[in-house]
Amino acid sequence: MGLIDLFKPQREQIKETRSALEAANDPDVDEGTANQAINRVMDMLLDIGLDGRGPIRSAGQVASAAKKEQSSREEAIKAIARGTMSRGAVGGFVTGVGGFVTLPVALPANVLEFYVQATRMVGAIAILRGYDVTEPRIRTAVLLTLVGSKSDEVLKKAGMATGGGRITSLALRNLPPAALMVVNKAVGFRLLRGVGTKVLSRFGRVVPVAGGFMGAGIDAYMMKKIADHAMKEFPVVTD
Repeated sequence: MGLIDLFKPQREQIKETRSALEAANDPDVDEGTANQAINRVMDMLLDIGLDGRGPIRSAGQVASAAKKEQSSREEAIKAIARGTMSRGAVGGFVTGVGGFVTLPVALPANVLEFYVQATRMVGAIAILRGYDVTEPRIRTAVLLTLVGSKSDEVLKKAGMATGGGRITSLALRNLPPAALMVVNKAVGFRLLRGVGTKVLSRFGRVVPVAGGFMGAGIDAYMMKKIADHAMKEFPVVTD
C-alpha cells in the first residue's frame, strides 16, 4: 500500500481524540461530556476504519485487493496483518521519537491512527471470513476485538454476559441498537483509559530516538495481538 493510504489524523480529529483521552482518564469530567467524547472517537474508528474516507481505503477495498494479490483467502489475511503491523510500527516510532516533549501532541494522533488501522485490519479479516461489516452487530464485534481478551470484561461492564465463546456468535446475538451503542462506548473507555499514564511512564525517561524504537516495537506487538485475536473471533462462515 502506498503512503497515500496511511491515515494521518487531521487537527479536528486529534482534538476530538485528546478530549476523549481526557474524559476517559479524568474522574471529575461530567459523565455526559465523557460519553459524547468517547462516542465521537468510536464513530471515527468505524467511519474511517471500516468505511474509508477520502484517500483512505475501506476495509472492503483492502480485503478485495489482498485477495487478488494472494493465492488464498488465508494468505490474504496474513498479508493484511503483516502490512498493518508494519504501519503500526511506523506510527509508534513517530510518537516516541520526540520523547517526552512532543507526547502531548503526538499521543492523541497516534492513538487514533493506531486504532483506525486496527479497525480496518479487523474489518478486512472479518470480510474475508464471510462477515458483513455494514451490519451493526458485526461493526460492534469489530470494536470488541480491539480489546482482545478483555472483551468479556467490557461486556460485563456494559451489563451483558457472554458465558464464554466467540463474541460474534454469543455476545452480539439479537442485541438492539441501543445496546450496541452501550457496548461501543464501553469499548472506547477500555481502549482510552490509562493510555496517557502508560505511555508517559514508558517514554518519559527515554531519550527521543530510543523512544521511537520502543514505540515501534510496542505498537507492532499490540497490532499483532489484535490480528491474532481477530482471526480467532471471526471463523469462516462462507467459502
